[in-house]
Amino acid sequence: MIVRTLAEAQASGRRIVSPDNNWESTRMLLRNDNMGFSFHITTIYAGADFRMHYKNHLESVYCVSGEGEVETLADGKKYPIAPGTLYILDKHDEHILRAFSEMTMACVFNPPLSGKEVHNAEGAYELDAEEIDA
Repeated sequence: MIVRTLAEAQASGRRIVSPDNNWESTRMLLRNDNMGFSFHITTIYAGADFRMHYKNHLESVYCVSGEGEVETLADGKKYPIAPGTLYILDKHDEHILRAFSEMTMACVFNPPLSGKEVHNAEGAYELDAEEIDA
């Protein structure tokens, strides 16, 4: 059994802050935990507006707090995000995430992340990122 608190994960090196200061993510469950998916508590800072395209991963995102929107670039549709909203990037959807206020999100990735991923120039995470030992 794995039991881990958010505070423990943040103190262990599992907290990653994006280089562009749009978000931070505490990686609660990672590839080396051997569950077949990873689980993250991510904060999207107010005013963030950035493009992502997870070519290598599928992601589910549940909004715990805050408000914003996600726009799918294939069709230009905008979907409001508020507490209780789940959005699923089940087709490697290229999208823009906008935070109208600071948002706390619970995120699941498949395949699981290694831990030190940040978005590349295309807005994706690489499959061969460095593992976190913590």
